[in-house]
Amino acid sequence: MLKSLSDLHKLAKANTKKRLVLAAAHDADAMAAVTNAYKNGIIDVVLVGDEKKITVISKEKSIDLSPYEVINEPEVNAAAEVAVRMVSEKKADIVMKGNLGTANLLRAVLNKEWGLRSGELLSHLALFEVPEYHKIIALTDAAMNIAPDIQGKVSLIKNAVGYLNKLGISNPKAALLSAAETVNFNMKSSTEAAILAKMNDRGQIKNCVLDGPLAFDNAISEKSAKKKGIKSPVAGDADLLIADDIDAANAIYKTFIYFSKAEIAAVIVGAKAPIVLTSRADTDKAKLDSIALAAAV
Repeated sequence: MLKSLSDLHKLAKANTKKRLVLAAAHDADAMAAVTNAYKNGIIDVVLVGDEKKITVISKEKSIDLSPYEVINEPEVNAAAEVAVRMVSEKKADIVMKGNLGTANLLRAVLNKEWGLRSGELLSHLALFEVPEYHKIIALTDAAMNIAPDIQGKVSLIKNAVGYLNKLGISNPKAALLSAAETVNFNMKSSTEAAILAKMNDRGQIKNCVLDGPLAFDNAISEKSAKKKGIKSPVAGDADLLIADDIDAANAIYKTFIYFSKAEIAAVIVGAKAPIVLTSRADTDKAKLDSIALAAAV
């Protein structure tokens, strides 16, 4: 069981050190993030980008480039291709977004010839350390898939569960969220949750305990579940929350951070290697923990 995000750092350091390649690396925030991770012993670093700009940033930020491999590629789409190819060819283990658009990087990741396609959707997986919860709790998908259909949700669940399994959570308890805990034929989230839970019962979705529909309070509060008479192996003890769409997931994501003061780590999963997409709004700790999450498997 993961009880804190610091456990990710322990897992990353216990593994063979991973090699992270930063695409379009001429970005001060991204360079600072990978340098922090390198100094913490989590990763080795490859910088692919405009070497002149990388050198300028290194001087401004007092970053020592000597431990890093630097590959000069000023054009951002070409830099993305070089970075993704390195991971595809097993010359690196993790790809991270630098000074380029998310769409540019994902276009390279999804390239049919040399990309990192796995057959599943790409999806966003976030892990939270919430002060009021008794363990780390995961959430999908707050950033990638807008309104996944039921087949898409199967892919999201497989991605999230597979990654949690690799983190040592062998049979995560996953809650399919809806506004209520009973099936309502007028509410897509509840009917799809019931179908997905039955698929899990029949072994079509493996390596997790999946239940739903569950309202948010029932998923995370044993007291609430008992008051409502809900009998579920997941209720009150969820490891993973699966939202119906990006609106619900994004609201939970930001509520955890801004109201619950949660710490966060997040990666894009579903490719052949983890993808780190940090935001300028992320704290230095969130960036470091996200890199640790990518390096921990």
